[in-house]
Amino acid sequence: MLTPLTCRLSTVLTAGALTLVLAACGGPTTNLDAAGVVKALIEQGLPITLTVTYTADTDPSKLLGRPNGYVSKASFTDQRVDPSKVTAAEEGDVDLGGIVEVFKDAGQAEQRAAYNQEVSKTLPMLLEYDYVAGPVLVRVSRKLPSQHAKTFETALGKIVK
Repeated sequence: MLTPLTCRLSTVLTAGALTLVLAACGGPTTNLDAAGVVKALIEQGLPITLTVTYTADTDPSKLLGRPNGYVSKASFTDQRVDPSKVTAAEEGDVDLGGIVEVFKDAGQAEQRAAYNQEVSKTLPMLLEYDYVAGPVLVRVSRKLPSQHAKTFETALGKIVK
């Protein structure tokens, strides 16, 4: 018997498989690691600061370097986020600004973004903006108004071609 959750997960996995097939056909890419993408976002004029460059040992999600995980991860703070309105946040939390994850290919980045969005439907406290260009996923704080969050999508499109 299919439950609503298994139906949603099936949809996410199907979308991820389709994305992997389409990614094999080529598309945007980058040679930058996650910290390099954060620096490039800064160069695009975004008011952010690189806060943490993760290693396999320091990654709280334990996905760095793992099968189907990202190959690099870095977090940033955004000057437009008021830290006093972020509860229980620690350095590197997405709510303070955002996180960049770089994957082996675009399909994995798309699959991770789809997973994040699906999880946030049942756990709204995990809601975030997700922008993907090629193998790069930029996860942006829900504390930013949508017009500010959208600036990440524009800047990312100029970085990953």
